Amino acid sequence: MAYRCLGCDRIYGIEKLLYTCPDCREVLLLEDQRFDQLMKIPGKTWHKIFDYRKMLTQPALRGIYRYHEFIGPAIPLDAVVYLGEGHTPAIEANERLQKEVGLRFYFKNDGQNPSASFKDRGMASALSYINYLLRCGHLSEVLAICASTGDTSASAALYASYLQPQVKSAVLLPHKKVTPQQLSQPLGSGARVFEIPGVFDDCMKVVERLSDTFNVALLNSKNSWRILGQESYSYEISQDFEYELGDKAVVVPIGNAGNITAVMSGFIKFFKTGIISTLPKIIGVQSEHANPVYRYYLEPDPQKRRFVPVTVRPSVAQAAMIGNPVSMPRVIRLVEQYNELAGCRRVFTVEVSEQAIMDWQLTANRNGNIACTHGGETLAGLAVALEQGILNSADVVVLDSTAHALKFSGFQDMYFSGHFPEEFEIVPDRRLMNHPVLVRPEDLKKMPAPGKPLTGLDFESFVRRVSEEIARMLDLKRMTSE
Repeated sequence: MAYRCLGCDRIYGIEKLLYTCPDCREVLLLEDQRFDQLMKIPGKTWHKIFDYRKMLTQPALRGIYRYHEFIGPAIPLDAVVYLGEGHTPAIEANERLQKEVGLRFYFKNDGQNPSASFKDRGMASALSYINYLLRCGHLSEVLAICASTGDTSASAALYASYLQPQVKSAVLLPHKKVTPQQLSQPLGSGARVFEIPGVFDDCMKVVERLSDTFNVALLNSKNSWRILGQESYSYEISQDFEYELGDKAVVVPIGNAGNITAVMSGFIKFFKTGIISTLPKIIGVQSEHANPVYRYYLEPDPQKRRFVPVTVRPSVAQAAMIGNPVSMPRVIRLVEQYNELAGCRRVFTVEVSEQAIMDWQLTANRNGNIACTHGGETLAGLAVALEQGILNSADVVVLDSTAHALKFSGFQDMYFSGHFPEEFEIVPDRRLMNHPVLVRPEDLKKMPAPGKPLTGLDFESFVRRVSEEIARMLDLKRMTSE
């Protein structure tokens, strides 16, 4: 394994932590210097290997390292940190929702990872690598640090805490831009948590300065090991669909661009080794409030494209609220490579409104899903891609629901209460609003209370009247005896 610079193409060893090229400061990608040997193994043999590993009980092979040869062959299995990440379920949407959308699709529920987000895939890789360096004596102790909109900090703190006392963690969050649920996670894992004014991009600049100046381990997607671990998402989709991806499309939120980078890279590796014979369509989604990648690809002529960071506005898809994604150079390189290997355009970007994100998230969850706001963003992106002809009714789509719905329940509360701040540009649809109803019949003189239960006739009267009120509100019909 080695780091390759995307700017000057120089190669660096993995014996020490690197995030950017020491020479030109461009971002790096990890590559397997013996990848050609993997290409000598027939694709069907790889199928048998991965399918066989499904049956094994060895912890290291139960997670993302089921695909060890593709994710981190330099990392010995006894150094792998496994907390239950990976192999999240792909759940097919119910018939009603698929009919409403217009095609067959699945949610891949990455909120069912240990810290309740897809970030665990990359952290398992990054912290396994750090564990390897510690065991080899290349490091003695580490302070792991990251900037975050919530999910990265939760994941980094969780995995770092597993490697105490040699690894400690600190996270930087934009002040009041992280949900209470997400804030509680790094605090609960014992990380040092620092809130600073501004947005994620401001936090990222501080973390970059710290990693350039002090001996710390940066755990954002600028870290190439993070990208490597997140490639497992592509491998799992390939295996879940029995390696037949000709009619498949994958929709992912872009955010800091690390995830779409990993998804492309993973499918490219499986395609080059013959594990899959067709590259699926990939559709990256951005909100109108944070859309620099979408804007970049609006220019059809690659020679005229210029990347321009944007000033983000508030978004319910908080993890995607990034105006200057650090992985943009990786995206540009891999999009070109992906389309070239496919022989036609297979990577697309679409833009969605904040209104569509919330409406589709709530619609999805009313049909048996646990999609977060980013899952709503991908479903909204699917609808736009279908409208624009990027997708058609014959496609089978996998949507990335990056985190658990409970992490962003505060936005649902604002929607249901009708109290969304104006800057989000969201007007709740009354058909999607919901709220609890207090059932307290006015004719009842006595009510139960904690520590003060009712008994006898008072209790019987309470049960009867409350039941009658609920039956009236639900318009229930009495049972008839035959």
